[in-house]
Amino acid sequence: MFTRRAAMLGVAVAALMLAAPALADELKLPRQKVELVAPPFVHSHEQATKQGPKIMEFTLTIEEKKVVIDEQGTTFQAMTFNGSMPGPLMVVHEGDYVELTLINPATNSMPHNIDFHSATGAMGGGELTLVNPGEQVVLRWKATRTGTFVYHCAPGGPMTPWHVVSGMNGAVMVLPRKGLTDRTGKSLHYDKVYYIGEQDMYVPKDVKGKFKSYESPGEAYAETADVMRKLIPSHVVFNGAVGALTGKNALTSNVGETVLIVHSQANRDSRPHLIGGHGDYVWETGKFGNPPETGLETWFIRGGSAGAALYTFLQPGIYAYVTHNLIEATELGAAAHFKVEGKWNDDLMTQVKAPAEIPPKPQGALESATKHN
Repeated sequence: MFTRRAAMLGVAVAALMLAAPALADELKLPRQKVELVAPPFVHSHEQATKQGPKIMEFTLTIEEKKVVIDEQGTTFQAMTFNGSMPGPLMVVHEGDYVELTLINPATNSMPHNIDFHSATGAMGGGELTLVNPGEQVVLRWKATRTGTFVYHCAPGGPMTPWHVVSGMNGAVMVLPRKGLTDRTGKSLHYDKVYYIGEQDMYVPKDVKGKFKSYESPGEAYAETADVMRKLIPSHVVFNGAVGALTGKNALTSNVGETVLIVHSQANRDSRPHLIGGHGDYVWETGKFGNPPETGLETWFIRGGSAGAALYTFLQPGIYAYVTHNLIEATELGAAAHFKVEGKWNDDLMTQVKAPAEIPPKPQGALESATKHN
């Protein structure tokens, strides 16, 4: 089945290449090789730039592997870009060219490709990037639209949703060349950026209600697809596993620091909420050409998209960042923590009186209440 599809896509790719206008191999632009890092962290980049467009070189290596996704030791046959769920966030500026080398090592078991929601044409690049195990491909596309955008594997048919919910998704952030701005054009700056990729998972159970384990993605497919079709996830997590961004893995900041949170969900809708904080500036649809909303309590990330929120922390402590479907946050794992250091501001919040027993009512008040009854 996979081989036949690969052959069919190969014919389509050849036709597209013949039909496409010739583009000079060398665009006579400077090149910059980017070393990607695993989420929630993001590779170094300029927020605003006075330089001209560049060819930004990225490499993604596909890795199929078994991972543990919760405290009970449930295993999951993941398919990933660069070994992480989600794949790395790639940052460029409007007008840059993204040149991606996609590698599918011979140790993998099936073909993969990549569909960039930020790219134009050929199924977001999906029709030009299908690689069998032991192959690699190079794709170049121009970043013509600013914002945050999802990318994911899309080999076609029922394989596409399976690959996406198995971990093959990530995001691209295309910054305006002058950087982020509010609705009046005033520059906005962030001290830190974190990338949170929300992942819904569908792990089959055995007759005793225990999660099943498989030795390969292919072995897991049929039963996983049955669970997927019911549209009820067994897990909804941030960055690949329950607890991936809580406790010792909490995201860190300091009072007075401004943090940009990029949040993607490649398959289902989500409702991010920072408990104890707000979205000072929120690009709910993730598109920086649109003015940001301000002061939001909860924002909406459409399935198949990424959004961005900017917040300056004002108090120290632990902030829970959750999807405000609280069942999914507390029962299925969709929660992260921000650990913020700094000095407490009593003007913003103070405990006027500590918890104590309810004092008894004065005797006179009791007698008065009895008479009136």
